[in-house]
Amino acid sequence: MRRSLMLTLMTCAVLSVPGLAFAQEGGGGWVGPFAVIAAGIGMGIASGLCGLGQGRATAGAVDAIARQPGAAARIQTAMIIGLALIESLALYVFVIAAILLFVQPVK
Repeated sequence: MRRSLMLTLMTCAVLSVPGLAFAQEGGGGWVGPFAVIAAGIGMGIASGLCGLGQGRATAGAVDAIARQPGAAARIQTAMIIGLALIESLALYVFVIAAILLFVQPVK
């Protein structure tokens, strides 16, 4: 019961956010006075956390290869796929920051 209530509330919260975002009318567009600072901080946080995640993934893979050298190829393949997924987060944040800064809505 409690889990289904939490899931329902989270779903309502996620579905109500776009309505608030598109409710704005007029104004100067998306770029406010702090948009550049917000984009820079978001990119810095995402890059830093991606670097930490990649370091931990690589350390775990090296540790696993050291413990079981016969499975090095499979471990390396899984590590490369994981690193690509981690790196995609930084690229997504970069794209969102670029959209926030350079794309103006149609009036």
